[in-house]
Amino acid sequence: MPQQTRIVAPGPTESTVRTTDRQVLEVPAGWVLVPPGDPGLTRRVKAAGPTWTVQEKIGRRVFSRGVWAARNTVERIKMDLGAERSTDAYAKKQAASAKRREVAQAAYVESFEDAVTAFLAFAPQHRDLAVRLARVVAAHATPVGSGTVARTKRIPVERRAEAAVIAWLRHQTTAYDSLKIPRVKGKRREVRRMLAEQSRVLLHGYREGATPAVNCPLRAALFKAIR
Repeated sequence: MPQQTRIVAPGPTESTVRTTDRQVLEVPAGWVLVPPGDPGLTRRVKAAGPTWTVQEKIGRRVFSRGVWAARNTVERIKMDLGAERSTDAYAKKQAASAKRREVAQAAYVESFEDAVTAFLAFAPQHRDLAVRLARVVAAHATPVGSGTVARTKRIPVERRAEAAVIAWLRHQTTAYDSLKIPRVKGKRREVRRMLAEQSRVLLHGYREGATPAVNCPLRAALFKAIR
């Protein structure tokens, strides 16, 4: 029923959706898909209702695929937004918001680097290496919209830092990206656990102050990342 607001999944064709109970529905005549990427437009379209919000789950993540709504409603809201966004007041507001986000992001990157350095806890003679590694891991993990564990708020920053380091080491110091892992349930998780243990052993040596091997994969990966 078009008047019923729904959360749906993509259907078998561009003009269909799939409900939570797997029913395939035709998109109502006169409706258009508002693509993701403009939160202000999406919020207003949803508030005007009714809408069908399209979401697709891939692995553990849910991706927005847009919102279906009546064409006349979408066009009216776009015109209203266009008028608002053409004003000097709106431009100043957006500039101020962007500056606040920039400051907040810089502060988070700095605090995340500190959390990574604390997790590494390298011996004093390897302190410089820890600082460089923390900077590289933070640069990779903290960009807004990256979807990495560093951007989640569900776990404390200490655990985010640990997970980000282990993930970086998995991709940069092991053959994980080129492994042919059987498509068996739980096998990929098992391989990741095994590689994580290898990474922890590698980190332990630096925490104990051991002299790294000439061909140390961490040093090689870090050199490659910052050259």
